[in-house]
Parts: sequence; structure tokens; C-alpha cells
Amino acid sequence: MVDDDTAGSGDKSKEEMDLEVPACEDSVRLEDGDVVMDPSPSGGPSEGTREPRKWKWAVIFLCFYGFMGSVRPGEPFITPYLLSPEKNFTREQVTNEITPVLTYSYMAVLVPAFLLTDLLRYKPVLVIQGMSQVIIWIILLLGSSLIQMQFMEFFYGITMACRVAYSSYIFSLVSPSLYQRVAGYSRSSVLLGVFTSSVLGQICLSFGNISFYTLNAISVGFVSFTLLLSLCLPWPKRSLFFNRNQEQKELAAANKSELDKMNPKESSVSSPAAHLCSLSCWRDSVLVQMLAELRNVVKIPNLRLWSLWWIFNSTGYYLVLFYVHILWNSVYAARETKHVYNGAVEAASTLLSAMTSFAAGYVKIRWNIWSELAIGIITAVQAALLLLMGTTENIWVCYLAYVLFRGFYQFLVPIATFQIASSLTKELCALVFGINTFLGTILKSIINLIFSDKKGLGLDVKAQFLVYFVYFAILTVVYFVCAAVVITRHFRNQPTEGGGPNQQATPTELCPVATNSEADCLSNGKSAKA
Repeated sequence: MVDDDTAGSGDKSKEEMDLEVPACEDSVRLEDGDVVMDPSPSGGPSEGTREPRKWKWAVIFLCFYGFMGSVRPGEPFITPYLLSPEKNFTREQVTNEITPVLTYSYMAVLVPAFLLTDLLRYKPVLVIQGMSQVIIWIILLLGSSLIQMQFMEFFYGITMACRVAYSSYIFSLVSPSLYQRVAGYSRSSVLLGVFTSSVLGQICLSFGNISFYTLNAISVGFVSFTLLLSLCLPWPKRSLFFNRNQEQKELAAANKSELDKMNPKESSVSSPAAHLCSLSCWRDSVLVQMLAELRNVVKIPNLRLWSLWWIFNSTGYYLVLFYVHILWNSVYAARETKHVYNGAVEAASTLLSAMTSFAAGYVKIRWNIWSELAIGIITAVQAALLLLMGTTENIWVCYLAYVLFRGFYQFLVPIATFQIASSLTKELCALVFGINTFLGTILKSIINLIFSDKKGLGLDVKAQFLVYFVYFAILTVVYFVCAAVVITRHFRNQPTEGGGPNQQATPTELCPVATNSEADCLSNGKSAKA
């Protein structure tokens, strides 16, 4: 279950989910949001170790696939296209009837996509994603009714949910010692693709004098090529939960078959025992054990804080991304396509998000004390930017506020990723990030249903941004209250801790977790880092 995470493509700005990848033990964060499901069994060498040339070419091909899959030059301009005379939908229809379907679809498909990604070993889910993208752009080209555009958003939800497969796939190709490097390659390829897509779309509109329809036709070509690339991807032999040791299972099945041939009577007698054994194996499976471990996660304050930040702040963040292009059209409805600058703004926000994410790796403070305060300050700034976006009549001010809003959020994403993942095993890490993403999606759906959907209040887009401002303002108050409690408790208890200042925890910075830290990770309730 993902999400999701640094380089959005605008109208749907969904690519952050591809890069928000947990740094579980040996893996690291990739953008808007996904869980890396590391398939390598503990302790054993991977295929990449045995065949270095093969995995290098496989990684290069997958990164090329990630780059091409992110190049959709028409994506930042979907909302202007729907509101243009070519489609002639009203702003109320796009705001209250079309866009809300995306959140509902994503929520419905997220859990099945997460499980099928692992069960089917990635490739089929990537093919489904490619097919969904082709359907999206064909509907945009040929569709004209409201129900067709709602189906377009439904398939967009499927595409978003399936992006977990790409985030996880690349780790099936290499050994754990190479996770950090290939995660960087994967992240960079998606960021570069999103940036290239936004710039290409803006150049085509501003200097090529082409229509929205032609730009979407170009996008159909790119997504069709991506679908062909997905069919050429190799099929991994392992995954995290359901296919951990596929080769060992095949060997065990072969040995069992030979024994059955030698002792057919014993084989028939042992069938009830085999049934009980299968039930026991299910209870002992990694997924079931990890679900049982979740109760220990919520007992650790740091994990609880950053998981709640992931749920609540990402909810507001993605709601802003889903509706900001409608807001821009409300502030400034350009009469000519060359004056629509959505692509340029998305390119700038992608670049700033990448820079702030990179800078977060060098922040060095005592997070166990100052986390709540840091989150509170950034959330307060985001609330102010939302108020500015919802009230200004200057489109350039609105653009700038959006770019800064995304940059501040992406600054905290790698910090949250590290703070959560450094205390968990890779299996539990994937599950925690997945559940956080799913809970955030449920919250987004509830807010959408109440404030955005026609069946609820059906607010216009400016009123919705004022709702988002109130939402972030409430979060700010909560974070500041928690910060006051934590800081007061720390300095009140400091003299009684008996070590003086020299015994205090040193500031920590974001860095890869050591590969031998398994004993310190929260696993089977044995131990945990505070």
C-alpha cells in the first residue's frame, strides 16, 4: 500500500507517490508516496551478485522504463483541456463531479494492487498500469461526456495504485548492498522524466502553437511505448511476502514428488497432516506475523509521530495537488493556450522539491526532542501559503505559493521516511508505510465526500482551499501543543537523568541504516530503537 513520492506532474501531480519510498534497513527512499517491497531473502546472495552484467543492464532498462513512464507532456494541462471549448466542461463539473472520482478509485484499488504486486511478482501489475495509462489518454482524446471523464479518473486511480510495482521491482534485481545506489538511479530517472515531461509540454504549447488535443495525442504515443516496454521487462523470481524463496519452494516440491513416487501409501495417509501444515504455514507467513507486530509500532513515540504526520499531512498535500490546477483556472482563465503555464510551474516545483529533499539529508538536529516543533513550523508555513493561494487574485503569487508549498512538504518526506524505517525490519517497514498511505487515502476520500463532492457540500475550489487552510491550521496547533509538552518534559527531567549534558543524545542526520542493524529493529516484539 503506498504511495507515493517529489516529482508530481501537475494536474494529477501523482509521481511523488513513486518516490516516497521507505528506507527500510538496506533500502532507501525513492516520489507522491510508494512502499518498497524488498524481495531479497535475508542472508542469501542475489542473482545480481552472481551475474553483475545481467543486473546492470536490467537496472538500466528499468530506469529507462521509469523515465519514459513519467513522460506525459499533456498531464499538467488536463484541467485546462477539460475546461477549454474543446471539451467544454464547467468548472463545477470538474471540481465536484469529475476530480473526486480519482480519490475513491485510488482508495478502492490500493490494497488489491499492493497484494497483487507481491503475489504476481511485479511485472503483471506494471502491464496493468501501462494499459490503464493508454485507456486514460484515449478517453481524454475521444470522450466527451461526464461519465466518460469519470471513467478516466477511475483508471487514473488504478494507475496511481499500481505505481508501487515500479518502486519495488528494482530491488528484486540486485543484492541488498546495492539498494542505496539503485534507489538513487530509480528516483533520478522518475524525477528527470517528470521534469522533462513538464518542460516539453510547456514548450509545445508556448512555442509550438499546438492545441491541447495534439498535446494529448503526443501523450498517447508516449504511454503506448511505455506499455510495450513493460511487456519486455524480465519477471523476478522473488517478492517480499508471498514469493520469498521461490527456488527453495520449487526444490522442496520436487523432493516431495520423488518421495511420493517411492512411498505412494504414506503420501495418501499424510494428506490431513499436510492440510494442517498448510494452515500452520499461513499463520507463520511473513504478512500475518507483520500484522501481529503492528501493535508494537504504535507504542514507540517517534514512529507514532511520523506515521501520523504521514497520514494527516500527506492527505492535505495531495488534496492541494489534485485541485490546484482548477484554482489556477479560477484565478486566471487564459484565453490562449500559450498563456497557460502549468507545465513551467510543475517543472519548477519538481526541481525545488528535489533540492529540498536532498537538503533534508544534511539536517542535523536531535529529532527525539525537536520533531514536533519542526513539523509544527513547516505546517504553519504551509497553512499560510494555502491561505495566500485561496485569497489572492494574482496568478503569479498563486504559482509561487504552490511551488513553496510542495518544496516544504518534500523537505519532510525523507526525514519521516528515515525516522520510521530506521527502527523497523524491511517487511514491517513496507507494511507500516502501506497502512499509513491507505489511512491517508481514506481520510482524503472522507474530506472529498464532505467538501468537494456534489453529493456533499460541493464547495467551489476557492472555498475548498480555505478548508485546507483550516485543516493545516488545526494540525499546526496540535503539533505546537505536542512540541511544548515534549520540550517541557525533556528539560524538566534533564537534571534527574544523572549524566549531565555530556550524556545527552547527539544530533542525528539522515543516513543509510547499517546493514547489520537487524538485531536493533522492531521484529517479533523483541527489541526496538527508541
